[in-house]
Amino acid sequence: MKYTVITGASSGIGYETALAFAARGKNLIIVARRLDKLEELKLKIQNIHSDVDVIIRTSDLSDTANSYKLYENLKEYQVETWINNAGLGESSSVSDQSLEKVESMLRLNIESLTILSTLFVRDYSHVEGTQLINVSSALGYATYIGGITYSASKYFVSAFTEGLAKELELKSAKMKAKVLAPAVTETEFEKTAQGVDEFDYKNFIPMFHTAKQMAGFMLELYDNDKVVGIVDESYNFNLRNQIYPILGV
Repeated sequence: MKYTVITGASSGIGYETALAFAARGKNLIIVARRLDKLEELKLKIQNIHSDVDVIIRTSDLSDTANSYKLYENLKEYQVETWINNAGLGESSSVSDQSLEKVESMLRLNIESLTILSTLFVRDYSHVEGTQLINVSSALGYATYIGGITYSASKYFVSAFTEGLAKELELKSAKMKAKVLAPAVTETEFEKTAQGVDEFDYKNFIPMFHTAKQMAGFMLELYDNDKVVGIVDESYNFNLRNQIYPILGV
């Protein structure tokens, strides 16, 4: 049996992506901090797709030690696709940002993503049909004043994954590495980033996608040979080759 691993699966894009992959008959390993939300998702999937196997793993990936533990814990499973979706935002100026929150964000957005990507590449780059999809952001390609540190963390995700995609190609590896770069998406992200209890997208954001729409874009990227799936300023989804210049080839 082969599995698709999705981190940050308890809500938002990760939650909807799990449903989308389950609809294709993909067995899942869903990862997040909140056990109750993962159990709800598992029950929902099994009620609709009884033939899909769903494994739950709880992990707080803002502690990088947990990324090693998670990967080791999944060694018994054959992984076909690994989706690093878990992420954290910080919506404030640099002078006002919470350094405690920033430290957690950098550990989650950069360090754990890099660790999990590296371990997966080491074990599976030679396996036909494997994919690594890292969720970045449109702000990983354009700096946002009011969220500079978050934007910079997503620049890392984009540059790292695009470079990895080229490196795998040059090595004639069988794995594909890809970047999904959403723009504003209706999830719990803004509540966490702004430190508020509720956030009404319809009242404050003129354009946005739903998490279900982004999961659809995730599948488009999964099915395509392009490296980057990015939402542009007009909120159109585009599939592209590497955007960052690649040196050393």
